[in-house]
Amino acid sequence: MSKFQTSIHEYLETLPLQTFNRLYQKPATCLAIFRLLPPLGKQIIMSSLYVDAPIPVADMKLWFKESAGMMKHKEAMQRLKALNIFAEERGNYMMNATFLEQFRNALTGGGNSQSFGLATSTPDKHHVDIAFLDDYATKQWEAILHFMVGTTEGRPPCKGVLNLLGRSGLMTGGSDTAQSDNMDARDFASQMARQDFGVPKITHKGFQFLLQDINTQVWAFLLQYLNMAESLNMDLVEVLTFFFQLGSLELGNDYSSETLTPTQTHLLEDLKAYGIVYQRKRGSRRFYPTRLATTLTSGTPVMLGSHTNATKIAAAAARKAEDEEEDDHGFIVLETNYRIYAYTDSPLQIAVLNLFVHLRDRFPNMVTGVITRDSIRRALSKGITADQIITYLTAHAHAQMRKHTPILPLTVVDQIRLWEIEKNRLRPVASWLYSQFNRQQDFESTLEYASELGVVLWSNQKRRMVCISTEGHQAVGAYVRKLITRHKEQQGQQTQQQQQQQHQHVTSVAS
Repeated sequence: MSKFQTSIHEYLETLPLQTFNRLYQKPATCLAIFRLLPPLGKQIIMSSLYVDAPIPVADMKLWFKESAGMMKHKEAMQRLKALNIFAEERGNYMMNATFLEQFRNALTGGGNSQSFGLATSTPDKHHVDIAFLDDYATKQWEAILHFMVGTTEGRPPCKGVLNLLGRSGLMTGGSDTAQSDNMDARDFASQMARQDFGVPKITHKGFQFLLQDINTQVWAFLLQYLNMAESLNMDLVEVLTFFFQLGSLELGNDYSSETLTPTQTHLLEDLKAYGIVYQRKRGSRRFYPTRLATTLTSGTPVMLGSHTNATKIAAAAARKAEDEEEDDHGFIVLETNYRIYAYTDSPLQIAVLNLFVHLRDRFPNMVTGVITRDSIRRALSKGITADQIITYLTAHAHAQMRKHTPILPLTVVDQIRLWEIEKNRLRPVASWLYSQFNRQQDFESTLEYASELGVVLWSNQKRRMVCISTEGHQAVGAYVRKLITRHKEQQGQQTQQQQQQQHQHVTSVAS
């Protein structure tokens, strides 16, 4: 099972220089990566964009104030160097020539304009508006989230999505691809639930995934898709380029699919299942990016709700917050008596609460429940942690609760942590036990070496036993073998000396 990443920065920083040079050949990619950078990184690039000569390191330090400013500069330069935008050579900072050229083209309109997508030249007979796209994106994306929390809202996701959920560790189980190729989505979901996957359960990674904002969730899915693409021998540069291209498209416009490569055409079909793009039918010559696509690199939070309120989504995303004290995402009121009042009619939010709350009453626009020891232990048994529950409650706290400090009642927060401690009294840890040391000196030397490495989990001086973590087993094992070899050599030398002394003694007696 591969590691589930949620940050595009983490993934990009693992790519080699050759891959970056190919990525930076597209102006849209350069602009997208620039938009993903922190403000200080953007400022450094813009200040260096039309400086043709290398910039001395000492000169760039003069751009920033001492102490705190220098620390931020160091962090920003580390990020830029990890993305191969800048390189440090002989005391000078040099910008990547390919990135420099194509980023200038992105800002001035030069270079290959098709990297930002090719708008169709003829009107679409089946044109769709923004409200329809928001409704489509909401249905597709919430179908995935509903399946994760175990509700029956809507139809199950397609086989590709189910396979990704298993591979990424968001849900327990794994798929049998040999048998699943001939099944439709519903049969595959049933197979997932019964045989190959067992009972589908959301994992601690899956719950943490639900806590993230939608933009982070989408990127997490796309990054996992990239990991799967590597095993399918797909061109990662073409896949990444298409992701960044989608982030530069305009919501509500249709774009031609005829300029896409075969890899990107296949990718387009998969992205439809996530609600990132809309295509009326398979093989259509045009496609529409949804709000999930156009906000990939914008940094703007995506606002999706129940698909029954899709017409309100566009208006909510377009307008500013009329009242700064109001929080559109806060709907939970938690009292000191552990009672919860959730002002929501979203089946998804209710299903998430049901993971760790004992729900009692449901009204048209509100549900009530109580946090109990059994409800928390049920959540803990699924791999959900107390910190994740507290984080979720804090992130979705009602605006009235945010007026208080702390936001959540401390009695409830402390009790949730105590229930977790109660369950996790014993925690198994994979380790290696070293014992039967013949000499106290060898034991103390090994314990001192392992302590310096920070891999000692437990030790007992009287019994000459030490427990080492799996990460330190190889190094400590090699050290112990050296001690054994050295001890054998010393014993061999002592044996030879004793034999020589005996031989000399026999010779002197004989003479």
